Amino acid sequence: MAVLVAGGAGFIGSHLVDRLLAEGEDVVVADKLCFGDRNIRHLLDDSELGRKGRFRFYMLELADQECVDKVFAENKIDTVYHLAANSDIRKGGEEPAVDWSDTLKTTRTILEGMRKVNVRNLFFASTSAVYGERFDERLSEITGGLQPISYYGGAKLASEALISSYTYMCNLHSVVFRFPNVIGPRLTHGVIYDFMNKLKQSPHKLKILGNGTQCKPYIYVSDLIDAIAHLTKEWKSGQDVFNISVNSAGTTVTRIAEIVVGEMGLDGVQFEYTGGDCGWKGDVPRFEYDISKILATGWKPRHTSDEAVRQTVTDMIAAKM
Repeated sequence: MAVLVAGGAGFIGSHLVDRLLAEGEDVVVADKLCFGDRNIRHLLDDSELGRKGRFRFYMLELADQECVDKVFAENKIDTVYHLAANSDIRKGGEEPAVDWSDTLKTTRTILEGMRKVNVRNLFFASTSAVYGERFDERLSEITGGLQPISYYGGAKLASEALISSYTYMCNLHSVVFRFPNVIGPRLTHGVIYDFMNKLKQSPHKLKILGNGTQCKPYIYVSDLIDAIAHLTKEWKSGQDVFNISVNSAGTTVTRIAEIVVGEMGLDGVQFEYTGGDCGWKGDVPRFEYDISKILATGWKPRHTSDEAVRQTVTDMIAAKM
């Protein structure tokens, strides 16, 4: 039997694929390569993995039911890790169709593909964006009245609802993680990526969206992968939802800028703020998670938010991004 990682060539997905292969799983990756194949090139070039049938790659459109059904028909899959989505909230804000196609529609096609061949184990990557703007609450998995403010958050919440219904109707075992910002090696976009690129082009000034006080938790990707591996070792009946984050305060945008500037060895950089309490329409400037549920399972993050930011900058400098 094999596991399917939908979106396995992406930033988080590629790290998960590496872990699953290291643990002895046979892995099928399906991805349309929005960011190219650089994250899995080491696997594509490993002919031994292919010969032994331990890794198989499909370049396809996961929003297309026929393509998804083909993957299930050609492989004996017993578990699906669904990480396929538009991962760029700002891009989705400019092009709403991206979140419909790449996030919600992929969830529907994957669930239908599973139903047709009776695959029952599902992990789904959701997001803190499903909560919307909840500034003065400590958000738990049972917080009600969810009102996402971005198309991305809306598509993820709708995906959770679909998964809930399919879980009941098809007797699935489903695990849903609501992520904050995930960072680390192979990062493809986001504030750290943007700051480093801006400073390479203009090392004396840095444009910062908003007023710089936006504060969010940033989790290092290896901590997240540890949590996914931990919570999917055994599959339980029904659906379980977990907030996942760091066990520390978040990091402000200005603090991220300071860390990036320091790690890049720059001096005298002038910060220029665009103003306002959020970076763009649909951005949630701050939130606080309750992660007591996942901590109770025995998992705990190894990095604080600031440590995750600093390590990511170091990773990206080493990779000469």
